[in-house]
Amino acid sequence: MTETTNKEAKAFASNVRMSPFKVRRVLDQIRGRSYEEALMILEFMPYKACQPVLKVLASAAANAKHNLGFTKSNLFISEAQANQGPKMKRFRPRAQGRGFRIEKPTCTIVIGVQQNI
Repeated sequence: MTETTNKEAKAFASNVRMSPFKVRRVLDQIRGRSYEEALMILEFMPYKACQPVLKVLASAAANAKHNLGFTKSNLFISEAQANQGPKMKRFRPRAQGRGFRIEKPTCTIVIGVQQNI
């Protein structure tokens, strides 16, 4: 087993103003696929969550190329997570002087790529 087989390049996006449930349905489609195939899938999926996932995926590939010397055509997605971030708490006025609490979710997107052997 060579040294480069278990090396992984990661990229993070913190406090993305989107629910982690919506991001996970996009990440489930690209997990385990090659980098180029994932780019094609993200390009044509109709979800708003594809845009930040595409940015993080491009960043992970750039990290792999720059820091580890991998080629982008040999990469595959080894890790894709969307974890819950802090919730922004807001209040909306309601009837009879009451306030209704609104929680706006954020998430942290983590994508890791490895080189195909």
